[in-house]
Amino acid sequence: MKVLDLQCSQQHSFEGWFGSEEDFQSQLARNLVQCPMCGNAEITKKLSAPRFNLGKAIAPTSTSERAAASKDEANTAPSSSTATELVAQTAKSGQNQQAAQQPNLPPEVAQAMQAAWLEVAKHVMANTEDVGSSFASEARKIHYGEADERAIRGHATPDQTMELLEEGIDVLPMPIPESLKRPLN
Repeated sequence: MKVLDLQCSQQHSFEGWFGSEEDFQSQLARNLVQCPMCGNAEITKKLSAPRFNLGKAIAPTSTSERAAASKDEANTAPSSSTATELVAQTAKSGQNQQAAQQPNLPPEVAQAMQAAWLEVAKHVMANTEDVGSSFASEARKIHYGEADERAIRGHATPDQTMELLEEGIDVLPMPIPESLKRPLN
């Protein structure tokens, strides 16, 4: 099993597991390797250090030491709710993708933001009805009381989105990663 650190052209980092280097190259050539954040298929391998088990050079830590280290990391890492709020705020300002790409963010913050963004996207997928390309008309029907109020998602052009906003209809452009739109194999 080969575990690779990968990055898309939008600077989202993620991990991929492959049977071999040939398996990775084959999937990459067929555009089967995509960013879980944005669905981008322009993927590059990042430099990563392999882990070699060379014997007893370093004594393994005990279970209690690992638990204490995990607790310390949990106390210093941004909380899930804080990261979710940060993603929600940047999404409202239309900069959700740009915020996750900022090269000056510490890697742990960027990773927490990506994880929070995926959680938000999963929540949206689980708690909304997909109305497809009729999003603008369905949003208007709900807003004007012509249809039952419910949470919907779908596709709208930038012009349709601006028209909805000008009518006072709250909408949030939010790209959903392709990986969440289909079942995992």
